[in-house]
Amino acid sequence: MPIVAAILALVALAFVAPARATQRPPAAAQSPPARSAPRYEYRRDHDPDGIGKFYMGREIAQVMGHEAAEWLDRPEREQEEQPAKLLDALKLKPGMVVADIGAGSGFFTFRLADRVRPGGKVLAVDIQPEMLALIRDRMKERGVTNVDLIQGKITDPRLPAGAVDLILLVDVYHEFDHPYEMSVAMARALKPGGRLVFVEYRLEDPNVPIKLVHKMTEQQVRREMSILPLRWVQTLEVLPRQHIIIFERPPARRAQ
Repeated sequence: MPIVAAILALVALAFVAPARATQRPPAAAQSPPARSAPRYEYRRDHDPDGIGKFYMGREIAQVMGHEAAEWLDRPEREQEEQPAKLLDALKLKPGMVVADIGAGSGFFTFRLADRVRPGGKVLAVDIQPEMLALIRDRMKERGVTNVDLIQGKITDPRLPAGAVDLILLVDVYHEFDHPYEMSVAMARALKPGGRLVFVEYRLEDPNVPIKLVHKMTEQQVRREMSILPLRWVQTLEVLPRQHIIIFERPPARRAQ
């Protein structure tokens, strides 16, 4: 009798167990499907000034090392790029928090710091400690106190969330090893109504004397930002060689 009972119990489990295994949690308990990020591609045949890594159809350029910092401060840059026009176009105000991504030697860092006084500050971000050391030395020489230095990572500029009024990227985005991850992090750092500004050499213009992999079209920049919670505001063509492409984190909606 005990043997018969055991067999009957096993038969019952054979029918009950599969029913439990196929049960699904309530719809509210299921996680929504994650939005897939664009994939990176790697190619053996690539531009000698690129890294062989492609994002949304363009090749990522090699990073300019700190050894070339003097090129950033070349005297002819004032005439070639007319940085004062860029600064005017940004419409900076005292009290703003501005991030200078890929700050390099501080060419724009100190100009930005002047324009957000009093009460404002600049977050100078670079992945190369040698560049940050150069800015630190110049801060001491010039008595500048409204610049914070941040050593970023190749996937994260390490900016505070929701705290930045404007993020400026001058001739640097095309060198990001992980542009998707960096863009997500930058969008997260903006305040509602904050702006993300790209300054890139115009690929559309064959007369701009810069290697192709270090130039970008407006269309490409807008395409890469289209997957983020940002909206394109405008593109300014007031500079001799570069686009100024401006995006915005939409302002918070007011309660009705």
